[in-house]
Amino acid sequence: MNRIITLTVNPAIDKSTTVSGIKPNNKLRCSHPVYEAGGGGINISRVLLELGGTSLCMYLAGGPTGSHLNDMLVDFGIPQLVVPIEGWVRENFAVTDTSNNEQYRFGMPGPMIKDQEWKKTLEQLEAVLTEGDILVASGSLCPGMPTDFFARISKIAGDKKVKFILDTSGEALLKGAQAGAYLLKPNLGELATLSGVETISFLELESIGQTFLKNNPCEVLVVSLGPQGAVMFTAQSIDYISAPIVYQKSTIGAGDSMVAGMVLALAQGKSLLEMAQYGVACGTAATMTDGTQLCKIKDVEELNDWICSNSNTSQKIKINA
Repeated sequence: MNRIITLTVNPAIDKSTTVSGIKPNNKLRCSHPVYEAGGGGINISRVLLELGGTSLCMYLAGGPTGSHLNDMLVDFGIPQLVVPIEGWVRENFAVTDTSNNEQYRFGMPGPMIKDQEWKKTLEQLEAVLTEGDILVASGSLCPGMPTDFFARISKIAGDKKVKFILDTSGEALLKGAQAGAYLLKPNLGELATLSGVETISFLELESIGQTFLKNNPCEVLVVSLGPQGAVMFTAQSIDYISAPIVYQKSTIGAGDSMVAGMVLALAQGKSLLEMAQYGVACGTAATMTDGTQLCKIKDVEELNDWICSNSNTSQKIKINA
């Protein structure tokens, strides 16, 4: 199996709690908080561990919150490569109102990163990568980092003959996609940004996805459709993967769980369709857990069996060269 390296430049400690009824100007009595190691690539490493895979988890961290994050990943038994920074790892906060099951999520921007810190990250990444690896860069950039940071990683990955998977947003995604990636996983809004349009309807999705692949150095484009599943674009075909209907408790970590499932399937040598199906199973399973919890392997296996066995789950459209 190919070695997997996850990169998180803006990790977080995700804190979640519940309360019965949210009202302004009132002291709200919350349940005991739950703390989880978070941030795109870290979430992916956690899911890979849950699914029986392994990865090297690389991230930037500093301050007491950085030490707390490190301790949590040590407890998980996840191999780590930490790039020290002066700033403190951010803390995100999520509250679920138990009176109506609505969730409120508060995301913080992260610490200011100095030039020498992000440059050191690129140096360490270049040193650790070897041919045949799978590199997953996921999550947002910290303040102070150049918007072409992931584009610089794309160049390193290409030179090292590494499969680069990018899952971010905004200008960082745009520049990273233009530089090249093996696989991108945008949602509809992110694909609209990549394609220079305000919104994308389902009627426009196929033509926009195909046009994007033709105009950008990307081999596989998997567009997340939330509870409706995903659609995968390659040069040869378009595949629709429907998601089973489940009772959703929280959408936190669903995208990261989806990426982790695809990465593991890819590292195991599965077909691209099997990869996308397993990713949808993982993403759907993550919505079945509370708060900041990620997917559970038992749910993933049951959902993946349904997706693979249901004759209406996927639809393939062949593209004439």
